[in-house]
Amino acid sequence: MRSLKIYNGPFFAGVLTEVPGEGYVFRYDDEYFANPSLPAISLTISKANKEYRNRFLFPFFSNMLSEGHNRQVQAKMLHIAYDDDFGILAATAGTDTPGTITVKQNEDN
Repeated sequence: MRSLKIYNGPFFAGVLTEVPGEGYVFRYDDEYFANPSLPAISLTISKANKEYRNRFLFPFFSNMLSEGHNRQVQAKMLHIAYDDDFGILAATAGTDTPGTITVKQNEDN
């Protein structure tokens, strides 16, 4: 399993995990989830639930990925398969993302 730490600005919001053969899980961090002053990371991944599961990469995260020629260039330069959404997200969404959400490698893997 591969996983990524998700941050909302400076705040650790939760972990996105790729589960082979099952899909993806996003789980809010306990402290982030319990703090009413911290917003949900997206409208579709609200703080109504602590954990979300999806067969495919959540649209919120897949929308952070490049497309077309830019994606081909990224995949080639980073030596990542073109169709490896999770790998490309891990390699490219740590900086220069729209909004306040960033993605960092999970060293706990």
